[in-house]
Amino acid sequence: MKKALAVFILSVFILFSLVLPAVSDTAKKVMVIPLEKTVEKGLSFFIARAFNEAEKENVDLIIIEIDTPGGRIDAAIEIKNVIMGSDIPTVALVKSQALSAGSYIALACDTIAMQPGSTLGDAEPRIGNERADEKTLSAWRKELATVAEANNRNPEIAQAFADRDIEIEGVIEKGKLLTLTPKEAVELGMADYEVKNREELLTKLGLENAQIISADPTSAERISRFITNPYVAPILLTIGIAGIIIEILTVGFGLFGVIGILSLILFFAGHLIAGFSGWEAVLLFVLGLIFMIIEAFSPGFGIFGIGGLLAFITSIFLVSPSFETALISLTIAIIGTIILVLLSMKFLTTRKVWKRIILGNKLVTEEGFVASRQDLKDYIGQEGTAVTILRPAGTMELDNGTRLDVVTSGEFIEKDSRIKIIKVEGNRIIVKKID
Repeated sequence: MKKALAVFILSVFILFSLVLPAVSDTAKKVMVIPLEKTVEKGLSFFIARAFNEAEKENVDLIIIEIDTPGGRIDAAIEIKNVIMGSDIPTVALVKSQALSAGSYIALACDTIAMQPGSTLGDAEPRIGNERADEKTLSAWRKELATVAEANNRNPEIAQAFADRDIEIEGVIEKGKLLTLTPKEAVELGMADYEVKNREELLTKLGLENAQIISADPTSAERISRFITNPYVAPILLTIGIAGIIIEILTVGFGLFGVIGILSLILFFAGHLIAGFSGWEAVLLFVLGLIFMIIEAFSPGFGIFGIGGLLAFITSIFLVSPSFETALISLTIAIIGTIILVLLSMKFLTTRKVWKRIILGNKLVTEEGFVASRQDLKDYIGQEGTAVTILRPAGTMELDNGTRLDVVTSGEFIEKDSRIKIIKVEGNRIIVKKID
């Protein structure tokens, strides 16, 4: 009996000695967060959400897998603040490229690992196709140096990523931007490991048996990132505004209106999901459209037109990530809308209300109209009838049937009144009423 009990205890001990190390290893949690494509506000929103989930899951390490050509500086700074504000250790795994804003994000991590063929650096700030001004460059250069120093990396090399005027002997000559390969980055202390893949990285960190948690973006976040792309957002805004205006002005069954409304829903929904603004921007936009529709069916340009225009413009600025982005989107949308509306008027049938808004009368030669000529003085002394009200400009018809554009000296003359040409000043024919 005692022998059997001893064998049982020994078996349990051996079992626990085999199982406990595995349990201890698998107790470690590692969250993997993909950072891909353009760095923009939608991405910073996703990274912040992923870090919040990591804290709730009590993960031991976060691996940010980077493959980006760069993007917006303000979005990169937001991501850096999330990374450096977290108590969870972070590792940047550069899979293909960590350029521009991507290199800045990598430098913000506690550890940097690079896969073969990947690159790190080339962070020169640009505005459009031009190099940014010295003020912007100086601020960005110091940002790179600060995050490098925070993780015990060479700040001068980090600044050389952004400033081509920096020369470091044996590293980079003046006039060129610094971009590092995995081997160069490790040798210069800007990266810690060169690894083939994530599995090798986990092995080097002693976490080969860790539980992997993937923080993939939701469908809504993917859509949001696409919509808030600086190239896509202005197009959606243009289609939305143009679609509604074309629907109001042309005869149809609502196709343009549906397309316009769907485009605007996508535009605002994407920005709302990304956290750029609240529902007040949507309400302002809808209010602005209502006011402008009312104004379109009212004579003149009054309080509804001004109020609608202000509400519409304000909503775009509220929902946009920055003033510059809003200005660019609005400018593109206005130009695009004008082009699309003019094309629709050429190829589509307009509603009668549009004919009441614009002047549709044509002054053609067949109806007796002649353009102004240099020999207008020949008309001095001739008489005729006011075809339109002269207030003070209008049209008269001479007794011989010729129609002319004329103007009074300031007084108003009723239609069908008898008038006489008294003076010619350049191309202006001045008339007075015959008592």
